[in-house]
This record gives sequence, C-alpha cells and structure tokens, in this order.
Amino acid sequence: MKTLTKFTLLTLITCSLLGCYNKEKIREHIQKEYDRARSITKTKGDFCYFLGSVKLPYTDEPVLESDSQWTVWNKEDLTRTLPLFAELGLLSQTPVEGQSGIYRYDLTDLGREYWHQSIDNRGNSGRKPFYNSSFCYGPKKIVKVKDITEKTYEKGRFTGRKETQVNVKIDYQVLDTPDWVLNNQDKLNALYTVKVKLPGKNYPETVTFIKGDDGELYHEALAYLLIKP
Repeated sequence: MKTLTKFTLLTLITCSLLGCYNKEKIREHIQKEYDRARSITKTKGDFCYFLGSVKLPYTDEPVLESDSQWTVWNKEDLTRTLPLFAELGLLSQTPVEGQSGIYRYDLTDLGREYWHQSIDNRGNSGRKPFYNSSFCYGPKKIVKVKDITEKTYEKGRFTGRKETQVNVKIDYQVLDTPDWVLNNQDKLNALYTVKVKLPGKNYPETVTFIKGDDGELYHEALAYLLIKP
C-alpha cells in the first residue's frame, strides 16, 4: 500500500445518509498540504521544469559508445534544456577554450532563486548519485472545491483491494509567475509537456482521497509537478 496522509474526520462535516463534506475545510486542508510540501522541499513553487540529471557547474559531455541508454537520453536532454535556461538568464553559458561547440554552465543569481535539486543516492549502492535538477515557480492558491464524488472499486489503485475513492475537484490559481516564465512562454511550451501557468486564471485539478475502513480520509502526499522535456 502506498504511503497515505491522514485527513481526520475532525476537519470534516460528514452526513452519514447524504455523504456530504465541508468543502471549505477540504479546500483549507489541500492548501495546507501544498504549502507544507513546499516548506519541506524548499521549492519556489509547485511547477518545476526538469533539466535532467546534472550537477552544476557542468561542461557539455559528448555521447560515448560506452554510455548506457539512460545516459544517452540524459545527455540529449541537457543539450536542449541547458541552452534554453541560459537564454532565459538562469544559467551562464561560457565557451570552453579550444573546444568548438562545448560550453560550461553554472547558475546565475536569478537561477539560484528558482533552483531545486533532489539527490537520488540510488539506494546507497555505491554508484554515482542522480542530481535531479529543476527550476521551479508558481505556488498554488486553492480557490475553491467545485465538486466531491465517491466511487467504490473492487480493486483500487492505491490499496490493491476494495476501496472507496473520494474525488475532490478543485480550481486553483498560480501565484507569482516570474518574468522569465511569462516573457518566454513560447520557448518553454515548445520544449516542455505542460504549458505555462498564467496568473489570474483558474485551472482545474482533482485530488483523490481514500476512505479508510475507519471512516477517515487519506491521500498521497501532495507535491510539486515535475515537468519533463
């Protein structure tokens, strides 16, 4: 069973016959969970553009015949992501003397403000860790809960057994979208799979809770969206 976060019925108004919930309490809870996740990860927002596995400063590395398929894919991603964020002002890009087309990248002051890196030690296996690197923006503001529905499955995707899912449809807005995002929407949208989130606009999302055998609600930890090229 996946690790789920408990949302106790103390924060709910349940109607045993009608199955109704206090939408405002649920909205407040979802907001607090996103805010808590950011405080733990130290990310600037809830939307993170993934660069690849890269430890800065970094110098371009050619693809080698001995590279694994994953390493080839990662190097190919970096040839697209690093120049883009250098153009956007979050990375410096310095030509390497005597090596045509090879550049050295490092964070600028602007880049440090939005930089996030999670280090995957690969189970402490002794192999080189992954330095999963991103630029993050846009904390979510949960505007409202629009609808709540329940559905019971004989084999649920969370527990692998019979479970009742409580699907909460919300609207959210994105706060503090920075200029490097707003002024480069076309370039970011061309490379990444999720479009730029604009300020002042409502976006839909569904947060799924699981109703436990104890009658309480549980959910997976809410976290930032990792947007891959």
